[in-house]
Amino acid sequence: MKIQEIHIYGYGQINNVVIKDFSDFQVFYGENEAGKSTIMAFIHGILFGFPTKQSSELRYVPKNGSNYGGKLRIFFDEFGLATIERVRGKASGDVMVTLEDGMTGDETLLKQLLGNMDKGLFQAIFSFNLHGLQNIHQMKGEELGKFLFSTGTLGTERLAKTEAELQKELEARFKPSGKKPVVNEKLKALHELSGELKKAAGKNQEYEGLISDKEKIQKEVERISNSLQELKGEVEKLNEWQRIHSLVKEERWINTEIKLLGEYSFPARGVERLEKINQLIYPYNAQISSLMERITQLKNEVASIQPEKQLLANESQILAVLEKVPIYEQLTLEKQQCELKLVDLEEKISIINERLHLPLKEEEVQTINTNIYIKNQVEQAARKKQKLLDVKQDLEEKFREEKNSLEELEGKVRFTESQMIPLHERARLEKLVSEESEKRKVEYDLKAVQDKIEYYQHTHEQDKKTLAKINKQKQIQFLTIGAILLVLSLYGLYTKQWILLVFCVLGSFLIGVFLSKNLTRKNESKSNQELSRLLENEKKLMQKLEEYINSNIPAILEKLNQDNHRKEQQQLLKIKLEQQQTQYEKVIRKFEEWEIEAAENKEMIVKLSSELHIPEYIAHSFFLEAFQLIEQYKLVGREKKNLLARLEKISLEQENITKRLTSYSNQYLVDQASDFSKIGYLLRNKLKEEHGKLIKIQEKQGKLDDLEADLNQMKLEQAHLIAEKKKLLEEANVEEEEAYYKLGKKVEKKIKLIERLADISKQVQSSFLKQVEIERLFQIHNVEGLLIDYHEEKETLSSRLIELQEKQAAANYQIQILEEGGSYSELLHHYKQQKFEIVEAAKEWSVFCLAQNILSKTVEKYKNVHLPRMLAKAEEYLYFLTEEQYERIHLQQSGTGFLIERSDHTLFEANELSQATTEQVYVSIRLALVVTLYEKYRFPIIIDDSFVNFDANRTKKVMELLTTLKDNQILFFTCHTHLLQYFQPEKVQYLHKGNVEVIS
Repeated sequence: MKIQEIHIYGYGQINNVVIKDFSDFQVFYGENEAGKSTIMAFIHGILFGFPTKQSSELRYVPKNGSNYGGKLRIFFDEFGLATIERVRGKASGDVMVTLEDGMTGDETLLKQLLGNMDKGLFQAIFSFNLHGLQNIHQMKGEELGKFLFSTGTLGTERLAKTEAELQKELEARFKPSGKKPVVNEKLKALHELSGELKKAAGKNQEYEGLISDKEKIQKEVERISNSLQELKGEVEKLNEWQRIHSLVKEERWINTEIKLLGEYSFPARGVERLEKINQLIYPYNAQISSLMERITQLKNEVASIQPEKQLLANESQILAVLEKVPIYEQLTLEKQQCELKLVDLEEKISIINERLHLPLKEEEVQTINTNIYIKNQVEQAARKKQKLLDVKQDLEEKFREEKNSLEELEGKVRFTESQMIPLHERARLEKLVSEESEKRKVEYDLKAVQDKIEYYQHTHEQDKKTLAKINKQKQIQFLTIGAILLVLSLYGLYTKQWILLVFCVLGSFLIGVFLSKNLTRKNESKSNQELSRLLENEKKLMQKLEEYINSNIPAILEKLNQDNHRKEQQQLLKIKLEQQQTQYEKVIRKFEEWEIEAAENKEMIVKLSSELHIPEYIAHSFFLEAFQLIEQYKLVGREKKNLLARLEKISLEQENITKRLTSYSNQYLVDQASDFSKIGYLLRNKLKEEHGKLIKIQEKQGKLDDLEADLNQMKLEQAHLIAEKKKLLEEANVEEEEAYYKLGKKVEKKIKLIERLADISKQVQSSFLKQVEIERLFQIHNVEGLLIDYHEEKETLSSRLIELQEKQAAANYQIQILEEGGSYSELLHHYKQQKFEIVEAAKEWSVFCLAQNILSKTVEKYKNVHLPRMLAKAEEYLYFLTEEQYERIHLQQSGTGFLIERSDHTLFEANELSQATTEQVYVSIRLALVVTLYEKYRFPIIIDDSFVNFDANRTKKVMELLTTLKDNQILFFTCHTHLLQYFQPEKVQYLHKGNVEVIS
């Protein structure tokens, strides 16, 4: 089974997507929410039905209202290519299956294709995901071994879960030392209730006495009832005996008479059969004599008629020759036609020779090889030559066009270059233009300098006033600070704080120095210097500006722009010229390629013309026509050869007919004739006469044979009747017929007695009395008296029974009063109810116990019969995955676990292995399960990122192992880019959010 195409109409987030060209190992790569799980669920849904609303599985119904469902194209080894389409419909969807031969069907046909595989088993065996590995991580101790064993049995942990659930149910109902289980609680309650019941019973002595009396009366009633039944039976038997008594006596008398007649050996209906045989024997004598006389007469008649046997023996050969007389005439006509056609063919050969004008003989032409391969080569060479001529004509025309275009472009380039400004003149003009821009810069600088001069002249007076005011303020501030420092100096001197005194004296000194400088003059000097520098710059800029006054810059710019335009045109023309040059060179190269092909074609034509013996001067011009003429020459030559052979064959056939007809005429005819028609007529008449004789003989011989057969039959029948008569006498053990008849009368009497005995036996056997009872009753002589005694005893017992029933009713009434008046009845009812509940709970517990026992036996059978083959394959896979570190997987001696054997023969339980090794064991078992126990199901193996916890080496090994599974297609879903290195790019299909893209 191989999936070849997926077409999703609408499923989850995927709409109207087709994925084709599936390989045997197909990889789906995509990030989270790219649609991997959706595609997996889609495959499960198409094959096994969509999840219902009550199911816990996701249904993937499209949110955008598109069609729900899709189809799969799958190749089955047994049925061929099948299309499985499932859309929205009933609970699991409506499915339509179409086979390659046009056959269609529904779920029934789909189940047949899938071998009745259900969804749960398919997901357990052939669908891998992280769920199984996560279960391994969460298990500890014995649970891990049981999980691995369950995986090897059913593909999932279902077996381990079932076993645990059964054990849980058993323990919930009963434990030997438990208190909370249901059965334990009910047993405890029943024990307590039994004690209370005994206490109540001790207080009811009267009740127990009544119960005892009741039981005694009940036993007496039963005894009397049984006695009455026995009496009733005996009375019925005696009545029946009175009915059949006379029949039994007659039966015994008949048996005595049969014994007196004795045993005789006599045939059935012997007297009747003997009389009938005697009646049949007497007529045969006369009939036999009559037949013998007729036979003698016919033999004499046959002897008088004798045909010519030699002529009749050669009849077929003679008739064959006579049938060829018309053929002789046809052959003569055909011979004439062949001779005319031969002349026509000679004329055709002459015409072809004149057209070919080859120095070849007719036999040499026939030896020329003109098979279909040579003919194909000739036609290809001729077509190639014609094609080369057409290509050459096209190339010459294209060469002229490209050459003219190239020369035209070269002329335009030369013209454009002649219209451009020379380089030295352009350099001069560009210098003038650049000087014009310098002029503008000078004008701009001059204006800026003039503005600054005006600014300095305007603000010079204001600056003087401002500086004077600032200097005055600073002098007042410094004098104030000086006075403060002087006071502090005196204070330091007075207090002998020398450091303070030194600082104050130093500050006073600095203030004096500062005040001694003339700040106003310094600032005025700086302003005058800046103004003088600006006036000097103004003078220089005005001198430089006078140098650019006489230049005509606009005209120069226009001329340069026109030259730039021509330059651009020249560049464009040069590009076109380069492109045209490339086209021209391409044409030249094509000419070179044409010359190579033409030379190869010429060489091929020369080679073929040599093989066909065609001169080169003809081959170069009329190669195909010459080949066709040679074919015609060979065809006409073969036809001529066939005609000559046919003429020779016609002559031989005519000669053979003449020779054979003449021979038969000389042998069997008295009157000879030269004409073939007359000879044929005479021979046919001769054969007719002889056939007439033969027919008469055959008729008489037939009658003779019939008469002889009738004679033999009558003799046989007569002998048979005599033998039958003798046999009857022998069976009766007598020699004469009279003794035979006497014995027959005795046998007839015995038969009548036996028939009467059978009739009586039927009547006796219809009675319900057995043979033993009949023998017993036969000995009784006073049956009437015995019946009277039985009736009296029956009346006595009936009276006693009525008396006991009255006592029983009274006892029951007393017991009822006691039960209604006390708690004993309630306790008794409660006790019986509790006992019934315990029985029901025990039955329920036994059901689970039986189920556990059946499961254990099934597991045991699986361990002994099926599991060894699966384990052998799992050991092979584990040995490969662990790089020969672990080599064997053993079953536990008891229970459902595994022991893993390392290469040094150390045994480990599943929980003692590392996490990665345990996962390798799980993978080995799952794959072994697919290729052994479920090998007849060639379903695809679907793997969803089950190996992401493996390191690089383990991942490489498991990928190598998967590539060895050739019988099952593998669909591998992953979101990890590092896994893509193990697959060929053409086997990877990339899934993107909102889209599925197939990368080939």
